[in-house]
Amino acid sequence: MKHRVHVRDLGAMRYAEAWALQEELFGAMVQRKIARRRAGLEEQEPSANPDLALPEGHMLYVEHPHVVTLGKSGEEAHLVASKEQLERLGVDYHPINRGGDITYHGPGQLVGYPLLDLDQIFTDIGRYMRTLEEAIIRTCSDYGLHTERIDGLTGVWLDADKGMGARKIAALGVKSSRWVTMHGFAFNVTTDLNFFDLIVPCGIQGRGVTSLERELGRKVPMGEVRERVHGHLRALFGWEEV
Repeated sequence: MKHRVHVRDLGAMRYAEAWALQEELFGAMVQRKIARRRAGLEEQEPSANPDLALPEGHMLYVEHPHVVTLGKSGEEAHLVASKEQLERLGVDYHPINRGGDITYHGPGQLVGYPLLDLDQIFTDIGRYMRTLEEAIIRTCSDYGLHTERIDGLTGVWLDADKGMGARKIAALGVKSSRWVTMHGFAFNVTTDLNFFDLIVPCGIQGRGVTSLERELGRKVPMGEVRERVHGHLRALFGWEEV
């Protein structure tokens, strides 16, 4: 039985609002799993009771207005700008409950939040992270760009073999409980990269960031990129869309 997933494009939405939506959906999925286990149902067993049916996942796409987020394992010292400077530039700031360090989200960046029940796909967080990266790697390849992973550094990189010359095009940070995921990836499409100067991106000193637009030397339609990323995610995870 394939994991059933609802797909939504949220358009432009402030980070706090999208985070609240994630928390609501995530909480409902986790509570349904708890209820099923208390009822003695196996993870893959369908139920005639709608309240005990297998939890359905969600795939949310969004573009955020300017915001900096700090993961639970991050260091606030990696926020280079002062809070006053952020306010002056109209950049929100949120310490949050995902893994990873500090990152920036903003217009021109494709953010994806997969809320998936990995019990219905595979129970391996490392593999899950590498699969998210693979969808971005394949999308970059669609545009003729060769991207890779760097051992020990989460994300998708250009010129990964050039040490400090490597440039990150996509960052990842997730949370998981009872094999239900939230948060996800941020893919720089036409992002204003100057805003990354406000932080030490992902807490990694000396390595750069880039975007699809910068590498290709031309504008790329966000909707087109989103469809390519989504097609790769669907193929890699094998979910059923509802």
